[in-house]
Amino acid sequence: HYQRRLSHLLVDEFQDTNSIQYAWIRMLAGADGSVLVVGDDDQSIYGWRGAQVENVRHFSRDFAGVQTIKLEQNYRSTGTILEAANAVIANNEERMGKKLWTADDKGAPIMLYSAFNEQDEARFVVEQVEQWLAKGRRADEVAIVYRTTAQSRLFEEYLLRASIAYRVYGGQRFFERAEIRDALAYLRLIQNPNDDAAMERVINTPARGIGQKTLSILRLQARESSLPLWQAAQECARQNLLPARALGAVNGFVQLISAMRERMQNWTLGNQVQGLIEESQLVSHYEKEPTEKMESRVENLRELVNAAEAFVIPAEDEDAGMTDLQSFLSHAALEAGETQGEAWDDCVQLMTLHSAKGLEFPMVFIVGMEDGLFPHQRSVTEAGGRLEEERRLCYVGITRAREHLCISHAEVRRMFGSESHCRPSRFLDEIPSGLIEEIRPRMQVQRPWSSPKLPEYRKSSLGSDQDWPFRLGESVSHKKFGIGTVISFEGSGEHARVQVNFNRAGAKWLVLAYANLTST
Repeated sequence: HYQRRLSHLLVDEFQDTNSIQYAWIRMLAGADGSVLVVGDDDQSIYGWRGAQVENVRHFSRDFAGVQTIKLEQNYRSTGTILEAANAVIANNEERMGKKLWTADDKGAPIMLYSAFNEQDEARFVVEQVEQWLAKGRRADEVAIVYRTTAQSRLFEEYLLRASIAYRVYGGQRFFERAEIRDALAYLRLIQNPNDDAAMERVINTPARGIGQKTLSILRLQARESSLPLWQAAQECARQNLLPARALGAVNGFVQLISAMRERMQNWTLGNQVQGLIEESQLVSHYEKEPTEKMESRVENLRELVNAAEAFVIPAEDEDAGMTDLQSFLSHAALEAGETQGEAWDDCVQLMTLHSAKGLEFPMVFIVGMEDGLFPHQRSVTEAGGRLEEERRLCYVGITRAREHLCISHAEVRRMFGSESHCRPSRFLDEIPSGLIEEIRPRMQVQRPWSSPKLPEYRKSSLGSDQDWPFRLGESVSHKKFGIGTVISFEGSGEHARVQVNFNRAGAKWLVLAYANLTST
């Protein structure tokens, strides 16, 4: 029927078709149909959703008299950007083969920044954005592109510090994501069991057999007794006001929260968050479903641990008697409360590489170019062409840039609560060196500081021509955290920070001018 009605078929985005869609195309075309497919096998990046790039190559085999037209002239990017993209994608063996070119100028070289850690990377990128805006360019001409959603957090933080409006394209800000809000609700409940909103959010997350009927009984008990929901749950348990199964579930939840509160009293903030996501079984809950979306949720939870590890309580919060956890929750609430820019607003765009497909920007930052992050560790260890798909994703990222492209990677990155040295992405080795301008970090953190007077230091502006008060590896003492070892520096002037790995409190970032550290 449809073969008689449809004599001509046009299929767009052919590289994203799956096996069923391809079979449907062949069935509709029949033996005599005319078929035109438009696609780019170098931009096939949705294998995890079932797309099969093989369909592009099989088309010539499955249809007679196929004529292939290569659209290789590019009207978007500069010659340098296209040359880099061509060089990277040429390393894929399973492709039709094409070479993009432009009649426009070669353009500026690709900037490559080797950061010493992820904070330095975020600082550099945001400073570059500030310079872009100082030239009179628009914020919405800038995109910061990353492999995993968890990477957005630090860039959000540094953009907020710089008062630069931003939007997470196709997603939510870090502290607005469901799994992060769940974890924060657990932390709020541990901090204050009488927080009814927090309790309602997590009492059955992950599912533990406490349904709406049980929750209604708890709410009724709370209203009639004028008690917070937490105390009402304890009353219901004592008076056996719940069916046996529901009673067991509620008792289990109460015991879980009570045990965590007791154990975590003297833990560092980072350990509290790490313990929470493990003991609440949030991570194991998402790991049961090994999909790209669920894996992203786990990575976000682990990035929350990184955020807690790096958190430094502001002096005004400490003076007000707030604990690290109280201050951290307050900070998270403020960030989640910030209004995200709308699609049409003049704001910097943050997005994953997958979300960037089909978009273009005058200035693009591809961040986190490290093996294990991009290409993702999963693509390196799994067979089935996953590495080639990661390379296609890199090709897509590079070709989003119209005028300027900046690539960055960190030498040390904190992932899953611990720091590790990172190898630059293998894709960087595939870009001809003549296309790249390497930007070196402006700080020389190895040099000792000659002056012992802190007030003089506060008036200085630290940079590449300034010395630091301590050496990497030097033992220092802090009034609150005790003895520790200097492991990193970042920033300059009044924004200079030092990271110290304390023997009791773990790694902490401190504002250098106010940390009052002393050598030991």
